[in-house]
Parts: sequence; C-alpha cells; structure tokens
Amino acid sequence: MFDPDIAPSGTLLGLLQRGRGDGPLHALAAPRTEALAALEQCVLRDPRLDWRVESRSLYYARLYSDLEGPLDGIEQHLFHPDDLLVPDEHRCGLALSVLGHLAGYGRRDALHLLRRYAATGGCWEWALDELAVRDDEAGLRALGPAVVARFPAGPEGEAALAAAVREAYEPRPWQLWAEDTSHPATAERVRKAVERVSFDRWQRQLRPAGPTPGWSVQAVLDWAQDGLAGYPATERDQPAARCLHAVAGAEDRPALLDAARGGPSAARAAALRHLIDRRDPDRFDLIETAAVADDARVVRAALESFERLRDDEAMARARAWAVRTDPLGSAAARILARRGGPQDAAPVLAALRRTVQSGGADAEGLDALVEGVGRLAECRAAPVLRHLYRETASSQLRGIAARALADADPGFAAGFAVECLWDCEEATRELAAHRAASGDVRVLTQLRRLAADPAEEAEVQTAVRGRLSSGGAGR
Repeated sequence: MFDPDIAPSGTLLGLLQRGRGDGPLHALAAPRTEALAALEQCVLRDPRLDWRVESRSLYYARLYSDLEGPLDGIEQHLFHPDDLLVPDEHRCGLALSVLGHLAGYGRRDALHLLRRYAATGGCWEWALDELAVRDDEAGLRALGPAVVARFPAGPEGEAALAAAVREAYEPRPWQLWAEDTSHPATAERVRKAVERVSFDRWQRQLRPAGPTPGWSVQAVLDWAQDGLAGYPATERDQPAARCLHAVAGAEDRPALLDAARGGPSAARAAALRHLIDRRDPDRFDLIETAAVADDARVVRAALESFERLRDDEAMARARAWAVRTDPLGSAAARILARRGGPQDAAPVLAALRRTVQSGGADAEGLDALVEGVGRLAECRAAPVLRHLYRETASSQLRGIAARALADADPGFAAGFAVECLWDCEEATRELAAHRAASGDVRVLTQLRRLAADPAEEAEVQTAVRGRLSSGGAGR
C-alpha cells in the first residue's frame, strides 16, 4: 500500500480524510466552497491506508448529497488522458464507488457518468460492477456492444473476453448481454465466452496448478528457498511449512533444527514455522534467537508463529518477555492482549504507550493492543485511546479504539459515541447506535436518518431500529 498525505486531525480536510464522524458535521458548518474542495480532494486522492479494509465511499457520497455537490471534478478526474494510458484502480476506484452510491440515491448525473465510463474508461470493470447492482436492464443492455467491442475479434480478443467474464464481480450484465436478442452478434460472443469459462474451469480441475516441491524435507526447504531466486520473487515459507507437516518425521528433527538455527532465509523461516507450530521442545529458544536476527523474513516467521501459540508455557513466556522493548516484547504483549487476564493489563498498556510513542498513531500491531486494553477494561488507557481515536488515519483502528473506549471511558456515550453515528465504518456506526447518549439533540435525528437510508448496512439499521423502538433514544 502507499502512504497518503494526511492533513492534521484538527482540520476539515484531516477529519474527512480519516472518515471521522466530525467531518460531515464540520463540513456542513463550513463555507460550502471550502467543504466541497476538501471533499473532492478526498475522493480524487484516496486517503485510505488500506483500501481493501477501510470504508469511505458511502461516507463521501452522503456528504456529496448533503452539500448538493457537482460532479465536474470527478468527471475530469475519471476522463483524464492518464486513465487510458495507465488504468489504475487505486486512482479511480474510490471515485467510481462514490458515483455508485450517488446513483443509488437517485443522482442521474452520477448514473450517466458511470455508464459513460463503463463504455470508454480505463477501469471499466469497476464501473460495470457498480452499474450491475444499480442500473436497470435497459441501461445495462445498451452498454453491451460498447463493452464487448473492447475485445477485438480473434483468438487473443476472445481469450481476453473470456477472462473478463470469469473475473467479473457481478455477473448480471454478462447474463443480460448473452440473452440480448436486439444485439445478436454481441450475445453470440458473450455466450461463447461463458462456455469457454466453464471449459477452462473444468480443465483446471484436471491438472495441477503451479510448481510443487519434492516429497522430502530437504526438497521442501530447497523449494522454499528457490522461490526467492525467481522473478518476481515468491514468498514460499508459509506453504513450505505446511508441506513439512506432511513429510517430516521424528528422524528429520536434527536437519530441521539446523535449518531453523542457521539455514538460508526462506528455508530457515519455513523450518521455524514448522517447529514452532509443532511445539518442538526447543521452540522458545528458537523464537528468542530468531527474533533478533538481521533477516526480516526470519523475524516475521518467528514472531507470527509465536503469536499463534496458545498453551500455558507460551503464556508464561509472553509474560516474561512482555517487558522487553524489542519486536519480541511487542509480540509477547499482543499475546497477552488477546488471551491474557486482568493481571496482564499493566504490561499491555505499557506496550501500547511504548508503541504509540515510538511509531505514532498508525504503528504496526496497535490494533491487537488497543483491543486488549479494551477487553481487559483498563481505565488508565483512556487518554492514549482518545489520542489514537483522534489521530489515527486508519478508520479500522479508530473503530477498535472506539470499542475500547466504550469499556474504558465513562464519558464515551456522551462524547465520541455521538460523533461515531456519522463515522465511515459500519461497525463504528453500529456501536454508536447502541451507546450514544440521547442528551444531544443530533442523536435522534441521525438515528432516524440511518433507519431510513436504503444504502445503510443491515446490521446498523437493526441496531438503530432496536434503539428507536425501545425508546432508548428518547431518554
């Protein structure tokens, strides 16, 4: 993933980039031109740390609707010459998703933009998936000839068309085009592509895919290491460890120990994963040695395997190592955060503070520590949790911090919980629907809006309607 340029959390742009609930509230109170400029910057330059797990599209679409924002900026962005020269879903995906939600809200201009982009744009597959769940049959059928014409007649074009059919997230448009009698040539090509997809799937089931290791411990270790020599390099230590579970016997332990202590990078990582997962008697010595190695792959294998251990001896080692300030100490603290008891609250909180001080509000591994202090109901964690809530650029981490604050901060219901009703993340809005205090006049209004919004997630609406029907929002 890339590192976006995130504005300070106290600014309107910074709030909107983070997806915080205060963002729309501040935007509606700001001058309209300033609010629209900040909103457009967020949509055109995706601010998410990881677009695969963080939500923003519905959040931004709602604000576009509230501000009655024009779509000229999105149109210029999508139809820029760069879009055809180097199609990039990271550049266009968020804008297309926002248009999809706006089309769902009845914005005809957003629907027309999606249709036009699906016919001529570089990342047309994304636009087509948005239209598949929002456009009517007539609109989708009209797109068929333009989309299919992207694939020239001939073996290569037909293969590319079949690949597009196979990889489509939403099959509805292709099904309509295959049955469209008004465009027989298009329908014929799509039907043949569908048949080819079914045939290719049958053939793949008959033949093995990709390289496989030999049936011995040394062959598996060599296979893991050979992955790094290819171009592009392939990380095979995890699948190699799974293969070792099948081929390694008691007589192979000396060779595996030698590999885990000083073998080449990928082979050492695979041996470490295997021995630690199999609870080898020397596993903790192996972990302690590998955790301070110069090879990042070896360190990662040791720590990930350590964090999967669940036995009493692993918990005892975690309690002994949690005071360390190196990666092994952080891994030990994460184990205590996930599976420790009340007696482990202090070292988990110390590790959380240490991680924030050294790595900032978006440091790696914060999610487990934040969840841990919430689970352990560590009230002393409230100040650092509030800091993370305000400053982190990750809406996923902010949601975890909100859940921890709900248990650790007595003022959460009347404070952050109200803001969370406007948050970009579904789980955070659901939490707020249960916890937000009704003393703020905005709470009941927003609950009613979420209950009536057809784009809202089902879990949120269930929580909202339960709150409204119980009278909890009126107290």
